[in-house]
Amino acid sequence: MKLYTRTGDAGETGLYGGERLGKDHPRVQAYGEVDEASSQIGFARSLLPQAHEELDAHLATIQNALFDLGADLATRAGGPQEAKVRRMQEDDTALLEAWTDRYTEEGPPFTGFVLPGGHPAAAALQVARAVVRRAERRVVALARAEDVNPEVLRFLNRLSDLLFAMARWLNAREGVSEPLWQPRPSSPNS
Repeated sequence: MKLYTRTGDAGETGLYGGERLGKDHPRVQAYGEVDEASSQIGFARSLLPQAHEELDAHLATIQNALFDLGADLATRAGGPQEAKVRRMQEDDTALLEAWTDRYTEEGPPFTGFVLPGGHPAAAALQVARAVVRRAERRVVALARAEDVNPEVLRFLNRLSDLLFAMARWLNAREGVSEPLWQPRPSSPNS
């Protein structure tokens, strides 16, 4: 089997179930952003020190869940392939909440607005957080026009919080101080 199919050469792609859409369709853009988020999480995992096996396992679970979430977005409700897709569920989001609580409790106290940075893996988790936020915005736009599983939005919303908590936790564990926002003084000409 060849990697390329040539079926997308005219700017269209297929949903799970066979429907063809333009690659710029809001549904395709939404699951494309989810794919980018998963890729960024994979990059963050590649930068993790080996001592953080549990964090790596949590991130692997999230990447798998994002694949499910992408399939959820790529499969219309009532479509011919719907029975083959695992839709996002409340327990998926609840797991993220539990992990967020744990990483927040074990992380450093909040002393101000945190700038992305610190340990390379923590900085990459912050980039992943920003990509997840963009994916969430794309799903919101899609949900204004078409039916979307509401648990998809809840999952993405919680995931960005979790990635933030993980980044802060990792910086603390690695002994790297996290950069804090330093408001600039007002310009006398403003």
